[in-house]
Parts: sequence; structure tokens; C-alpha cells
Amino acid sequence: MSAPRAGSDTARLPARLPRGYRAVRAVWAVAVRSGRRVRRCLWPTAHGARNRVFLRDRLVTLPLLAVVGFGAFGWAHQHVRDDAAFVRDRSAPALVGLADARTSLFIAQGAAEENIGGGRAAGIGGLGERYRTRVTRATQSLNQVISSGALTVAEEQELRVVSALLVGYTGYIGQAQEHAEDPVLRETTLAYARSMLCSSRLVTPAGARYPSCDATTGSTATSIVDRVSGLERALRDRLAGRALWGGRVLAAAVVGALALALFAVGIWRTLDFLRQRFRIRLSVPLGIAALPLLALPLLAADALLAQRAQHDVLPVAGTLAERTSPDTEAVAEERPFASPDPRAVEVLADRMDDSLSDGRLAFLDGVGPFVFPAGLAAAALVGGALHTYRREYLVVARPGAAV
Repeated sequence: MSAPRAGSDTARLPARLPRGYRAVRAVWAVAVRSGRRVRRCLWPTAHGARNRVFLRDRLVTLPLLAVVGFGAFGWAHQHVRDDAAFVRDRSAPALVGLADARTSLFIAQGAAEENIGGGRAAGIGGLGERYRTRVTRATQSLNQVISSGALTVAEEQELRVVSALLVGYTGYIGQAQEHAEDPVLRETTLAYARSMLCSSRLVTPAGARYPSCDATTGSTATSIVDRVSGLERALRDRLAGRALWGGRVLAAAVVGALALALFAVGIWRTLDFLRQRFRIRLSVPLGIAALPLLALPLLAADALLAQRAQHDVLPVAGTLAERTSPDTEAVAEERPFASPDPRAVEVLADRMDDSLSDGRLAFLDGVGPFVFPAGLAAAALVGGALHTYRREYLVVARPGAAV
């Protein structure tokens, strides 16, 4: 068995190693060869390598870098864009709908108790226009949330249960209206209605016109408001998860950025090589293949804007779930031309829409799915051009020339 050749990859390691280190030797040899090839591909000039070796290495390395770089970067950008679109088109409207339904039910409860307690429910006006309007609005909001696509299958079933409970709730309110002249039956049916609306006792804070309650979430949530508040919390948690940089997105962005940086350097060095060795001042195919690189800063800025917009929406979503109140909504309804309260549902919905709409470069809408095909086209152009240069060089090379 001949000794390792001087200058080989394994000659620099000790001659004898324990058997357990054979894998280390193999990995070391591959790493050394790969490092030399990368260095040869990125930094050679007219004095770096033979023409044939240079073109062969670039024929493999540059298309591979283009495919990996554009594929990883395009996936990361599209993932962030999809998250922002999901929040804008589904999660945010669902949160608005749940908050509107919750506050509308409290306004309807207050209107019903006011009319029934005042002895007006049995008259021509019945429970009043406000009660009917708010119950209808709550029902419509719940139906819109169900059809929004923001909920899981289990959450959709939960919201359908809420809709069924709402039908029962309105039934008890109707019975209380029928027995408005009987204090015992009236209070009994109103008590059932209150228990269906909220598990804890309904209270009307000092200075407030409409009742509210502390919602119970989790496995003990049984009433309408409890279940709605639980769904709001689940949506906010998922929104917070989407607003964070995921590990896979970060890894894809780093891999894509590194591969594309190497691809750009490789294209520049190849153009320099062709200019010095083959006297080609500009390779048109390689120049066209490098054009998609000009869009990368815009795509990166677009992804950063989208991620920042999702992060900025989080406090607005928190205010929507925790700070909205029936009194604020009633004032906004009664005074449509007054200065809007910053805690009103409609105002918060507009803030969310504005933040999410501004959190992207609109002219890049629909560009994300074409990033990877652009990378494939660039890889094909580079591979075809280098294959042509290499074949023509081998044909015209004189016998005995350094190739």
C-alpha cells in the first residue's frame, strides 16, 4: 500500500489514527476539498486556475447557488407575506367581529332590562329598536366570524354553540317580555337570560349605562360571553405567534441570503475571468441572470414591513379584546359625527386595517411565487452560457495548450 501523496488532503493528518477517527478523517478530507473548490470558484482571476477546471467548477456551483438562494429566500418572503395576508383578511376581521358581538349583546341586555323594568315591553314598542338592532348585529357578526376562515374546526363548532345559545337567550328575553306585568316570572326569566349571557353576575359600573361581567375562559367557560372571550384569547395568541420570526423562516432567510451573496460574487468573478481569459467584455446571458438580484432588497424590505405591521397590530388587538365596552359603542352609535373614542370597535378596526395595509410594498403583490422560477431561469442561463463557453474553448484549444 503506497503512502499518502504529499500535499493531499489526508497527508496533513497524523499517519496513524485510532479506528474510531476514520469518519473524522473522511469528513476532514471532504471539507478541505470543498473549501478549496469554493475558494477557487469565488476568487480566481487570470492566474487562479486552468480554463477547463474553472469553467467546470462554475458550471456546477453557480446554478446550484441560484436554485438554493432564490428558493430559500423566496419561500421565506412568501411565508411572511402569507402570514400578513392571513392576519389582514381573516384574523383581524374575526377579532373585530367577536368584539362587536360581545359589546352588542351587553347593549341589547341593558336595553331589554330598561324596557321590561320600566313596564314598556308589553306596549307597542316592545323591547325597543335598540335591542332588536343589537341582537341582529351580534348574530351577523358571529356568522361573519364563522365564515372568515380564521378559526379552527373546533373553534367553529364552539362558535356555532354560541349561536345556538344566543337563540335560547333571545327566547328567555321574549318570555320576560310576555310576563312583564308579573314580577316573579319576569325576574325568573331575566335571571335565566343573564346566566346564559355571562356566568358571573352582571354588574353596571358607576357612571355606566350598560352591564358587563368578568368573563371566565378555559374549560369552565359555559356562557355566551365566556365562550366569545375564550375565542378572542385564542385568536390573539395565534396572532402573536404569527408576529414572531419563526425558526424556519429565519433559517431559510439566512441560507438564502448567504447563497445569493455567493452567487452575486461568483457572477462578478466569472465576468472578470471571461474578460481576462477569453477577452469577452460582457456576457449577455450572465448579465441577464444577475438581473433578479436587483429585486432582492425590495423583497427584503417588503418582508420586514409586513412583519413589523403584524407586530404593531398586537397592542391594538389587545385593546380590542380588553378595553372595548358597551358604553363606548353606544356613545359612538348615538353621536356619529362626534370625535370618535379611540377605544371604539370601529376605530380600532380602522387602525388595524391601516397598519396592515401600509405594512407592505403594494407593487410587489403577487411577485412572491415568481421568485423561485426566476432562480431556476437564472440557473439555466448561467449553466447554458458556461457550458457553451467551455465547449467552444475545448474545440478551439490548440494541442498542448494549457486547458
